[in-house]
Amino acid sequence: MTKLNQIIAVEKGVKSKAFQELTQAHQDLQKSALLSGIARTYQPKDEEGEQLPPESTRVQVNAEEVLRGAAATLTRLFDVTATKDWANTEARADVVVAGTALLRDVPVSYLLFLEKQLVDLTTFIRKLPVLDAAETWSQDPSTDTWRTEPVRTVRTKKVPRNHVKAEATAEHPAQVEMYFEDVPVGYWTTVKFSGALPARRINELLGRVEKLQNAVKFAREEANSAEVTDRTVGAVVFDYLLG
Repeated sequence: MTKLNQIIAVEKGVKSKAFQELTQAHQDLQKSALLSGIARTYQPKDEEGEQLPPESTRVQVNAEEVLRGAAATLTRLFDVTATKDWANTEARADVVVAGTALLRDVPVSYLLFLEKQLVDLTTFIRKLPVLDAAETWSQDPSTDTWRTEPVRTVRTKKVPRNHVKAEATAEHPAQVEMYFEDVPVGYWTTVKFSGALPARRINELLGRVEKLQNAVKFAREEANSAEVTDRTVGAVVFDYLLG
């Protein structure tokens, strides 16, 4: 018995061959010279006239033959595709992760859909924001976010001060230079919040996705190993079309 994975393996080659042959047939049918033929003979007006050999050009492309050839090529393509598509509606497998069947009797078409979605989901997870590793974070139930421990910092204010560089004398006034001094006036208590995720959580999600990806691939391979019934629909189609 033929298996679904064998049909899938040959489908690409059948499609390619059909495309090449149909392209060639289309090109041949556009060349009017290949479709045309001629036969002519010459007879002089009288017996003393010049004798000329007959001329002929053979028809090289027959449209009806091209149609039959195209039908034969497409019949194979139609049969292979029909066999695959009919089998895809019947081929199923369980998606099993760590010994547990997450999904049962999943058709091949949905397994293919899952594979693509999981690739996209992996990309999405890899781009999730990560908590700053330089901080120590803990969950805050009241805001459903992550928070740091309070950090207390001093708030200062610049206060002008005078520095006497030289005392006043009878001849000269005092030389005074003004400068600013940072004087503590209060305290800031800061708590940082973040809606990002810890790196360990992202790694955990990626690990789960990878396990599911492997399970889906295994299920697809199992489903594709199912035996199929060869479908012969192409002949019916082209018997009608060319009848």
